[in-house]
Amino acid sequence: MSKWKRYIGDKAFYRMLILLVVPMIIQQGITNFVSLLDNLMVGSLGTEPMSGVAIVNQLIFVFNLGIFGVLSGGSIFGAQFFGVGDHDGVRHTFRFKLLCGVGVTAAAVAVLLFFGENLVALFLNNEANVGMDTSVTMGHALSYLKMILWGLPPFMIVQVYGGTLREMGETKAPMVASVIAVFLNLCLNYVLIYGHFGFPRMGVAGAALATVIARYVEMLYVMAYTHRSYEKYPFVRGVYRSMHVPGWLVKRIVITGFPLFLNEILWSIGSTAVNQSYSTRGLAVVAATNIATTAWQLFCVIMFAMGSAVSILVGQRLGAGDIEGAKDTNRKLLFFSTVLHVAVGLLIIAVAPFIPLLYQTEPAVRKLATELLMIAGASLPIHAFIHAAYFAIRSGGKTLITFLFDSVYMWCVPVVLAFVLCRYTSLGIITIYFIIQFSDVVKLGIGAAMLKSGFWANNVIEHRNA
Repeated sequence: MSKWKRYIGDKAFYRMLILLVVPMIIQQGITNFVSLLDNLMVGSLGTEPMSGVAIVNQLIFVFNLGIFGVLSGGSIFGAQFFGVGDHDGVRHTFRFKLLCGVGVTAAAVAVLLFFGENLVALFLNNEANVGMDTSVTMGHALSYLKMILWGLPPFMIVQVYGGTLREMGETKAPMVASVIAVFLNLCLNYVLIYGHFGFPRMGVAGAALATVIARYVEMLYVMAYTHRSYEKYPFVRGVYRSMHVPGWLVKRIVITGFPLFLNEILWSIGSTAVNQSYSTRGLAVVAATNIATTAWQLFCVIMFAMGSAVSILVGQRLGAGDIEGAKDTNRKLLFFSTVLHVAVGLLIIAVAPFIPLLYQTEPAVRKLATELLMIAGASLPIHAFIHAAYFAIRSGGKTLITFLFDSVYMWCVPVVLAFVLCRYTSLGIITIYFIIQFSDVVKLGIGAAMLKSGFWANNVIEHRNA
């Protein structure tokens, strides 16, 4: 019994965890639910519009994780600065994150503006679509892309502000901002996609415009809240008086954070490459994977929230110099997350036959989406453990290790498997998807071994002037 006590916290531990993660779960849950409704609305226009939007969202996914990656280095320091009560340190990391976010956003807009059509074509120009007119799908994709680019800057700013607030344990305000934005997005989708209340019927461009407007509203809310609450969040005082960041801190964040940025970029490109390999089996596969992925994300809000909880709670313990406390907290969080996601995975399997019925698409696409979703549900506990392990190792500043653990593994195993199996074998897409989803079992073993060694538990803000 004593062995299991190491993995189970007391009531106070779970009370603290619930107070931290519930707002994040609500925020991400509502966001993903509205994303599902958004997907259904676009899907009602037909398979071609849905596939076009899904392809563009694969490209935007790379940008989103690029922002996440470039902010991650600063977030490690921000959480530990807050843990030790250093508000100047939090202010400097905020400035660093904002400057990096602006740079990544500008680069992403330029790439998608000038090379977007070529990137979309990678998902359409393949043998499975020979003889098909893919120009309709391309047209929808480009229409959506041109509009959604306007939403990249506010997305970045929300991540900078919201991430900084979460590093300090404030999860309610970002949740409220997100709830307002997603419901506004949903209402605008109804009006702009279908042309209700005198507005023109814009189709996929309307879906993009609704997203852009909602993101600007979310940005304004979270900025206004943060600056109004300067007594509660002292870092915001004088934050724009200059954009100076001490050289020693820039150096340490870059050394720590660059592998994270590179990791997120390469991992997201790798994930997109896997989906591009799936697309070689035809537009029906693109549509089915889009349905399965959107539904899967709705059920994975707890996994994402638990990853953030690991980053925040373990990071704060490390910043306060409580190394053993950080290890103990991490062990309990990982155990809780993994066990919980066995139940969530079973729930996904149970509802998998019903979710695709909501889409106005071909029966073959619905059947394929159901089977993909069942496989994703079965593999969820594996990914939940890996997700939490990644954030634990990252919280201690071992970013080169996380780079090897995450993106290098992605490119050496799933990307290679998808490329070879989709192009050079006659295996069905269901078998291929199963192999790739469960190929992360090896990654789970690697992560468990690294966590057990304890090498990752490190205070990154000690000797800051060194």
